[in-house]
Amino acid sequence: MSEFTIHHNANELMTQLEVRSSAPVGAEVYAEKLLQNRTPFVTTQISSSQAKRRIAATTETPIEFFAKYDDLKSKNVRDIDPLVHLLSKLGKEEEVKYVLSQHAEKQAKKEGLQLYPPRNFTSQLPTSGTKMTEEELSQVQDLLKQAKVVDTSSKFLTKVLREKPLNRNVNLPQIPDGFFQNPQLTLDFFDDGDPNLDEDIVGLGTLPLFSQEYLIMEDLLVLMRGIEGKYIRPMPLSERYAAREFLIDQSLDVSTQTLVQRILPLCANYSTVVRFIEEKSLFEYGLVNHALSAAMQTLIKDYMVLIVQLEQQLNLGQLTLQKMCFYLQPTMNLLDILASVANSINRGKCIGGAVLSLLHEKTASMIGDSRSSQLLLFLTQSACAPYMELVGKWIYRGIIVDPYAEFMVEENEAFNKEKLQEEYNDAYWEKHYSVFRERIPVFLEQVADKILNTGKYLNVVRQCGRDVRCPFAEELVYTIKERRYYDQIERAYSYASQLLLTLLIEEKELVARLKSIKHYFLLDKGDFIVQFMDMTEMEMKQHIDDILPSRLESLLELALRTSTANVDPFKDDLRVDLLPFDLTSQLLQIIAIDSNREKEYRIDPTDIRLSGLESFTFDYVVKWPTSLVISRKALIRYQILFRHLFYCKHVERQLCSVWKGNMQAKAYARSRWYTAAFALRQRMLNFVQNFEYYMMFEVIEPNWHDFQQNMAKVSNVDDVLAFHGDFLDCCLKDCMLTSTELLRIVHKLLVVCVTFSNYVQRVSHATSVEAEQERLRDSTLQVTLSNKERKEDAQKKKTATQVLAQHVDHILEDENFEKTIVSFDTNFSRHLLELLDKIMDENTKTYEHKLFNIIYRLDFNGFYTEKLEAMSAERAMADYPLMQESKNTSKSSSSSSLTSFTTQHSESARYVPGQYKSKP
Repeated sequence: MSEFTIHHNANELMTQLEVRSSAPVGAEVYAEKLLQNRTPFVTTQISSSQAKRRIAATTETPIEFFAKYDDLKSKNVRDIDPLVHLLSKLGKEEEVKYVLSQHAEKQAKKEGLQLYPPRNFTSQLPTSGTKMTEEELSQVQDLLKQAKVVDTSSKFLTKVLREKPLNRNVNLPQIPDGFFQNPQLTLDFFDDGDPNLDEDIVGLGTLPLFSQEYLIMEDLLVLMRGIEGKYIRPMPLSERYAAREFLIDQSLDVSTQTLVQRILPLCANYSTVVRFIEEKSLFEYGLVNHALSAAMQTLIKDYMVLIVQLEQQLNLGQLTLQKMCFYLQPTMNLLDILASVANSINRGKCIGGAVLSLLHEKTASMIGDSRSSQLLLFLTQSACAPYMELVGKWIYRGIIVDPYAEFMVEENEAFNKEKLQEEYNDAYWEKHYSVFRERIPVFLEQVADKILNTGKYLNVVRQCGRDVRCPFAEELVYTIKERRYYDQIERAYSYASQLLLTLLIEEKELVARLKSIKHYFLLDKGDFIVQFMDMTEMEMKQHIDDILPSRLESLLELALRTSTANVDPFKDDLRVDLLPFDLTSQLLQIIAIDSNREKEYRIDPTDIRLSGLESFTFDYVVKWPTSLVISRKALIRYQILFRHLFYCKHVERQLCSVWKGNMQAKAYARSRWYTAAFALRQRMLNFVQNFEYYMMFEVIEPNWHDFQQNMAKVSNVDDVLAFHGDFLDCCLKDCMLTSTELLRIVHKLLVVCVTFSNYVQRVSHATSVEAEQERLRDSTLQVTLSNKERKEDAQKKKTATQVLAQHVDHILEDENFEKTIVSFDTNFSRHLLELLDKIMDENTKTYEHKLFNIIYRLDFNGFYTEKLEAMSAERAMADYPLMQESKNTSKSSSSSSLTSFTTQHSESARYVPGQYKSKP
């Protein structure tokens, strides 16, 4: 069970029990505990017996509980022992029992039901000795006639054939109608519904003992073949799988009748086995039941040979009833075992793997009886033959040939490989082939995952156009010692995993493609991205509807050809894409994906006007089978990281443009507010550059290095998928893209930086500093001027410079400029302090200190430390009255408590520069 499934189940359980509002912690805490403490549950007879006794001791009806348990166990319910173990654990927890009882009472009140029946409940039947009228008596007789079931085995079989009770999505062949019109085509007893003995037959009691014994032996030999006798008649069946009963001539000698009663169970078991063979040979019951029926049919043939031999002995006058009992003793045991198997399968309605599990358990339980064990081993091996053949085709060739839907692995055609490049939450690898636990034989449970993965690996190779044949394929045969076919499955798994891994890494160059994606999506090629941003600067400022994707494609190709990315053999797979939503909207939609039915992430916003910068991203063309690893889900994660880095790079470029303008204007600006704008710009640039450095060199590069080390030692594709997913998840998490609160704060900070840059650039453009400077520079280039003209020109330049400086100072000393710079400074500082405080708060809760590196870089000189301490103190002062009220302390100690409380919280929230400095 995956981590996501455990989180979802814990959440659903709290919702169903209505304990979400009253619980002090959320479902995440319980899910984490389950993840930390989960262990594979292995049931034993001792643990199950102890659990049953504990539950029976706490229930008011222990006999009914044991009867229900035995009934479910006989039906081969696989999870009955883990459920009983869980219930016994819950019985010890008083709080859990109280919550469950309260929830049950609430549900009963909502549905208007009575939770427990009244203690003095009595039936409405007439009391003993009450006289009934003739009308009431006739009504009771009619009811009894309707309830009476008189049917023959042939009628039961015809009913089964016509109704086809197993409703599975299987295309079954049609059975000819003539098969239903001949109910006599059966090896079981066929009678006309009259179980009474014929009146014209002479009673056995009137004959001598020798004649009685001879005639009754003739009847027994006939009955053992499923044909009714003269003096022993089969009774009609009361239900479908009922045991056959017989009616004997009561005039028979008592001692002889006792011997007959010892032989009649053999006839009843024969009837049960024959009915089972004829029913389970139908198409609906699958190959396993067909094979088991064929194995039983083989034993029935040997049984018929024995009957012929007994008839020969009877005709020669060498057979007595005592000898017959002696000769039939081994056969009686054999048919008793066959009937027991048939009844167990019928009660549990077992098909496929469930039949094999039942046979395996019976074989293991008979290990002390050599004859019974050999018989059950023969039945199990015969029944396993078609199932093991399915397993062999799957693990040796990656093919499923399952005409009756009984194999443990099932193909879901709704998930195809084409969706890997289309849908964000496509689960082809996990759901295209899935395991049905109900179909897994109990002796294959430990290797079920390996069987699934082995066939999946080979299937991928087959879809690449290769004929897959395992060089050491051999027949799988069931044995009590599981190690033999476990080794075969292990060898097939190793071969398949190595074959697919070689195909992906060596032939499809998976590692090289991942490096290529890292170059472009994670800004590994610095010259390429700078050149591309320079070329597309004008397009990125336009609205998304005004941008021509073809022009962006041309500029992308030009940037690729004229940079170091030209040596990349996979550069032609890079594409441009304009998404109809910004990064924040995309992340919030993905984070809000529902657990049951994953929503489509491409949701077009209707009222957001996006620029090219906000909607731009790269895309990458990946073909099968590389798309298994680089799926659309993985590409979307790369796109999220790219859009975040790309926007940060854009903000840095904007601030650098402001810096260049500041360098030109500082000679003319003498206002203190312009100096404040310089300082604020430097703080913003420091934040953005350090934030980029943190993401590039403290998050992406270390995680990429770990990913490469893991890729060097992978042994199967599942490890590749896991390591690749972990790499992307760690990058997203450490870049603060999975936390909605941190993401919003970072987004606000970047927006403040961009807005400030745009404002300062507008002010610089209004002062026309650059134009005036260029005009003055052009005037000095006139070398042909005379000395007098040069002096005049220098004087004009000096005068123009003074006028320009006065003009700049006049604009900068304006009250609106002052307020705007103060507002930008206040907003930036507030959001940055909020970010640092939130990072410390979350890392203190999760004990993951990687994000402290960004704090150390941003607050390297302790500039924000004092402000963070002040925020902690204010928060402590605000929380103090509430805590005082809850503690109900005395007034005399309130002053000292306030001091100690403030000091404690200030010390706990204080950040000391260098305290969380990462080790070199």
